[in-house]
Amino acid sequence: MTVRRATASPVFTPATESRAARRTARGQLARATRRAHRADPDRTAADPADGPELTPTYPAGGRRGSGSARGGHLKLPAHRVTTAVACGAYPFLAEGGLGSEGIYIGRDVHAEGAFCFDPFALYGRLDGFTNPNVLLAGVIGMGKSALAKSLAVRATSFGYRVYVPCDPKGEWSTVAAALGGTTIALGPGLPGRLNPLDAPTRPASVSEGDWAAEVRKRRLLLLGSLARTVLRRDLLPMEHTALDVALDHANAAAEAAADNRPPLLGDVARVLGSPALLDRAYGDLESRLGVAAENLAHALRRLVAGDLAGLFDAESTARFDPDAPMLSIDLSRLGGAGDDTALVLAMTCASAWMESALADPAGGRRWVIYDEAWRVMRHIALLDRMQSQWKLSRGLGIANLMVIHRLSDLLTAGDAGSRGRALAEGLLADCSTRIIYRQESDQLAAAAGLLGLTGIETQAVSALTKGRGLWKVAGRSFITQHLLHPHELRLFDTDARMLAPPGGSATA
Repeated sequence: MTVRRATASPVFTPATESRAARRTARGQLARATRRAHRADPDRTAADPADGPELTPTYPAGGRRGSGSARGGHLKLPAHRVTTAVACGAYPFLAEGGLGSEGIYIGRDVHAEGAFCFDPFALYGRLDGFTNPNVLLAGVIGMGKSALAKSLAVRATSFGYRVYVPCDPKGEWSTVAAALGGTTIALGPGLPGRLNPLDAPTRPASVSEGDWAAEVRKRRLLLLGSLARTVLRRDLLPMEHTALDVALDHANAAAEAAADNRPPLLGDVARVLGSPALLDRAYGDLESRLGVAAENLAHALRRLVAGDLAGLFDAESTARFDPDAPMLSIDLSRLGGAGDDTALVLAMTCASAWMESALADPAGGRRWVIYDEAWRVMRHIALLDRMQSQWKLSRGLGIANLMVIHRLSDLLTAGDAGSRGRALAEGLLADCSTRIIYRQESDQLAAAAGLLGLTGIETQAVSALTKGRGLWKVAGRSFITQHLLHPHELRLFDTDARMLAPPGGSATA
């Protein structure tokens, strides 16, 4: 005789059932199971059709104790996976970007989205973004020049004007021509002339007296910068006085001339080189001011009769066009090996001529790009002028872009605690945007110290590939891949000669 064993079909009882009823049901199920097992001990499987169906009940909250599968006692072996696989299980977080307003730069590597940048749009909208100035640093061949030119070209689409006051390598001439802009080439045998003492057009909001004082101050700053660059020291008190007197005398003589032209550097140098004339202009023949100005006179003579003769000691042959989309000053004919003082002096004069024309705050928003700015780091007088231009950026509506190779270039301005180092670090502090392309391993410590990079950021800078940079914008960090249009690639090409076949001609 076959004894059928009662089996259970597990279902949950409603939570409204009392505990006593659940205990009774569990007891009945246990007794029925024991009876069936005694009747047929060899039987191990149960068939739902073997007998009457009993309904087991389970607690609504699950079983208690060690069998509950709760309590955090679950132990699994360690499993190693790549980040590409892990990100599917855990969505890592990335910076959301600066928004879609502004110039398209390329791709945000971490956020996998477009990256746009416009210092004028960010000013006043982004916390900590206090000025529109930009620092761009990167070793040769990593694409920093292409980024600077791309920013300039794309900025013109937003109505911004772009000015390059010093182009030491002549690379911006083709860019200016492609945009319908103007290039002024200066150098031996070239017809271009610039008078850095030109007086710009007076803004309508400034009175004639205030504007005359502003022009005089700008001219004195320029003359002092040129003299300190050649002398490689600060001016003495009597030399400052001599410079003031010589400028005023030269300016009065120029205004009295028939053509009412602005003074020239040669006019100032001739007054300084004539002790008797300088003493008479000062009004004290016993002051010996002319004798004290001898070194000053020889310093300015270099721009009149030295290797820069004629370039900045004549009336300007070019007119500043505020409506031109781009204006660049080509100084490639002045570059040379060894001492670059001549080029630095030319950069000072050219930038002073252009900056004076940009003094009108009603001129609109403009970009001013200082390419190869590392050359001026050893000249305190030029750093002083650049800092003044940086401080005026917000009032004039100008975004200054400074391009250098290494962050350590800022340290060449002087020893720690010196005025030169303070000026260089001040320029860095006045740049709310810092763009760092790959730096060599021996430069990482200086870059991390100057920019306050984290360990992760320092490691990222050392491994950046071409066109990829670390953007630090008001304390926020982005790894951005700069993307170029094929037309931009051909226009910005600086490797044509290196990639040309031996004996062949370089083509873009």
